Amino acid sequence: MIAIVDYGMGNVASVRTAFQRLGYEVEITDSIERLEASTHIILPGVGSFQAAVQEINQRNLAEPLRRLAKEKPFLGICLGMQLLFDKGYENGSSNGLGLIPGEVTRIETEYILPHIGWNQLQIENNNQAFAPFQDKHVYFVHSFQARTDQQYLVATADYGTKVPGIVQNGPVYGMQFHPEKSGEVGVDLLKVFMEETNSDRGQLA
Repeated sequence: MIAIVDYGMGNVASVRTAFQRLGYEVEITDSIERLEASTHIILPGVGSFQAAVQEINQRNLAEPLRRLAKEKPFLGICLGMQLLFDKGYENGSSNGLGLIPGEVTRIETEYILPHIGWNQLQIENNNQAFAPFQDKHVYFVHSFQARTDQQYLVATADYGTKVPGIVQNGPVYGMQFHPEKSGEVGVDLLKVFMEETNSDRGQLA
């Protein structure tokens, strides 16, 4: 069973539908017991970093999510990806989950913010699993980006600056764009995530 974390700030229904298209059983929950019973955890998110951290803390989910990310595959989507990092600076400074080293800051670009719409993925570090997605278009909606070491980058996009699109640290993955809004490409990306994490759990750095 795939568990989608419900903390009041995610496109949970559309994310559920995307995984159901792949044939998986999916449950939307904020129950720690149900999260523990899952095979994979998905953390979606729409809104501000600070507000998301407050919602997660109010539900006492931060420490359980940190623990479970060491035990089973974990995917953050959009704001959920940003929450994987150590700290975010949207509406002030807030601590993230600390699952991938780095911080989340406003995109430094001459282009209009937010970064909305379709953009091409550029595969980084010769990542073979995601290599078929070179130059594929996915759908972004965000004004803040992760800043992390090259080793954690799976894919980036060009928006007047290099914007991390997919990140990974062992079994923890993040997608800055919305795979559930990216058509067949998005569903195929979720399929690769599932295939990769089912075959190799890996370890957090």
